[in-house]
Amino acid sequence: MKYKAVLFDLDGTLLDTLKDIADSVNAALSQFGFPVHKVEAYKYFIGDGREVMVSRALPERCREEATVSKVATCVNKEYAKRWPNNARPYAGIPRLLDALSNRDIRTVILSNKPDDFTKLMASKLLSRWQFEVVAGSRPLLPRKPDPSAAMQIALQLNIQPSEFLYLGDSGVDMMTAVAAGMYPVGALWGFRDADELLAQGARELIKHPPDLLSLL
Repeated sequence: MKYKAVLFDLDGTLLDTLKDIADSVNAALSQFGFPVHKVEAYKYFIGDGREVMVSRALPERCREEATVSKVATCVNKEYAKRWPNNARPYAGIPRLLDALSNRDIRTVILSNKPDDFTKLMASKLLSRWQFEVVAGSRPLLPRKPDPSAAMQIALQLNIQPSEFLYLGDSGVDMMTAVAAGMYPVGALWGFRDADELLAQGARELIKHPPDLLSLL
């Protein structure tokens, strides 16, 4: 078997988290008197970490570091209350994860979501399956698309990067996979479109989660 492991992104790949994120950021923006956005707009705000998401959601003239920081802190509090409201695995994800488990394919999660939320949501919403590593954004490790965290996971599992399928829904994920030497697969059910995924290095695009099995 060519691939021994699958590295998953979380938001937009394993879990549909868009509405809870949008509701949380909009609640924070409202508290500071800033305009809010439609849920769909958040597909293009998400992906590069909390602070970048907040900066994109703020009016362009209000993106100085202090404002981003205080709004991001508020977002964290709002999201802590809202994250379970609507977040669910995408249709087909349970079937995919069951099949990978049955084939003894090792699985990990790497997200730019803060590490505490990443671990919490995986433990609550994906508890049926065993992920050998669940990692989010941490202070001492650069976020994706820097490949450091992905390569660290490969080292931890003692698996060559070339033996990983990397499934993600954004250009950031595809860039990370390419830089880490993993095989980049774009998830078309997520937050970004095929053009972005292909432009940033996707080697395959799949429409439904179980389609990944044909690549193993």
